[in-house]
Amino acid sequence: MSDYVFAPPAVVAIPVAGSSDKFPVRRVFCVGRNYAEHAKEMGFTGREDPFFFSKPADALVVVPDGIQGEIHYPPKTSNLHYEMELVVALGSGGKDITVEQADSCIFGYALGLDMTRRDLQGEAKKQGRPWEVGKAFDESGPIGPIHPVAKTGILNSGAIALEVNGTVKQNSDLDQLIWSIPESIAYLSGLFELKAGDLIFTGTPEGVGAVVAGDKMMGRFAGLGELKVSVI
Repeated sequence: MSDYVFAPPAVVAIPVAGSSDKFPVRRVFCVGRNYAEHAKEMGFTGREDPFFFSKPADALVVVPDGIQGEIHYPPKTSNLHYEMELVVALGSGGKDITVEQADSCIFGYALGLDMTRRDLQGEAKKQGRPWEVGKAFDESGPIGPIHPVAKTGILNSGAIALEVNGTVKQNSDLDQLIWSIPESIAYLSGLFELKAGDLIFTGTPEGVGAVVAGDKMMGRFAGLGELKVSVI
């Protein structure tokens, strides 16, 4: 007989492309302002130390290949923004990982959207408060299947883009990251012990903007297919 006072929540799991396997999610870390042009549009310049925020695993919305996923327009906002990102899935981790060791921790890559209640985030910034209400709300992390690094190879460049209703809004390349993926993994591992099952949203290019109910977003990264999400 179980001694839980209620049934524990199901494990959040993401399908692995090309197999029946699933990737169990532990923690979700996000790198802030990690493309130079996006940093500029948000009012920042230079190579400041990387900083991170988190989303709960159950804020992820898994969108299988070839499916039009859906998210609900969230409450308490009138300025919901898209942020298209490459997501790194870790198959191993550790503390104080070196930049040279970081690539060996990567299990694979996925397409993700860091949806943001920009008005709530902006107000939190003004008041010096945490960002959870702007970043960690329900359905704030649509994500596609994980593509194993064994098939993709290590990614340090590649076109990343997002269309809204067929119009290109974001268009850049992974080589424009301020902090590379290995550098982000290494820095993050000095703050937290990373483990298998961790996800890292690596940052979004310039061109972020608002969507409303009825809009259709399509994100893509070279070789990883498309992530299609409607706002309802």
